[in-house]
Amino acid sequence: RVARWRPLVNWILILPLEIWMYFLSFGQFVAVAVAWFALMFTGQMPENLGNYILGVMRYDLRVGAYLFGWAEKYPGFRVHAGYVDPGNYESILYCARPLKRRRLTVFFRGFMVFPHLIVMMILLIPLEVALFIAWFAVLIVGRWPKGLQNFSIDILRWNYRVVTYWYLLTDVYPPFGLHPGGERRD
Repeated sequence: RVARWRPLVNWILILPLEIWMYFLSFGQFVAVAVAWFALMFTGQMPENLGNYILGVMRYDLRVGAYLFGWAEKYPGFRVHAGYVDPGNYESILYCARPLKRRRLTVFFRGFMVFPHLIVMMILLIPLEVALFIAWFAVLIVGRWPKGLQNFSIDILRWNYRVVTYWYLLTDVYPPFGLHPGGERRD
């Protein structure tokens, strides 16, 4: 259940968080660029860079979860860095730290995610439609329609898999599809 007033004001409540996210994202961009060079020359990513990159991704997820009414707790401004999620929020994002890195895939990472990015851009249209319909549903009945919620979360999960690969946090190429490996939520 979601409080019916939230769709009307959540976008205002997250404005300060989005401004903070802008600065965090700039730092994340720099960290990914430095990590790319470090991986190319040394074969390893400095631990602090990976922690920061994933921490910013986790913060982005928490802000989005609050915006869409999937989380009750206001995320605040604290960024929880590290590969392991502390588990203190309704949305969780973690990534296994790779033990061995492949420089060749690091070098071509931007090209390798290109097919995913094309599909993700196409899926933005039905995602926006689902979010628009869900906005009214939450406003009127106070809850997300389960199918729209699952669809939206599945697209965002796929997006985070692609981004963790693109941002050099993992060498595991993300599978195509909303339900890789048959995983589903009830």
